[in-house]
Amino acid sequence: MRKAYATAMKMLLFLATLATTPFLIAAAPLLAGAEQRRSDQMSALQARRTGAPSLREIESRVIPTMRGAQYLGSDYDSGSAIYTLKFLRDGTVIWVDVDGRTGQIVGRTGR
Repeated sequence: MRKAYATAMKMLLFLATLATTPFLIAAAPLLAGAEQRRSDQMSALQARRTGAPSLREIESRVIPTMRGAQYLGSDYDSGSAIYTLKFLRDGTVIWVDVDGRTGQIVGRTGR
């Protein structure tokens, strides 16, 4: 009887593992993305401590130059220290790349 119970429990554990594996695999990129965002945030904080402009300072310089565009938000790439500010104007998405170390605009797409 104990052997049958142990076998049934092993089978149940095996089936539970099979059932949850796709969810774990699907969640892995989300967890990696969260870790990357945390790393980018830490890099931005470190740059800020060394005198780089804050995102708020960058936004206060760039947003007024984008008349007629709706500001949608920003991303930070710690590898290049570039903030990408995203805007929408007349159905066109505009990305403005700003050097996170200097606050200077280094690129722009759209009009």
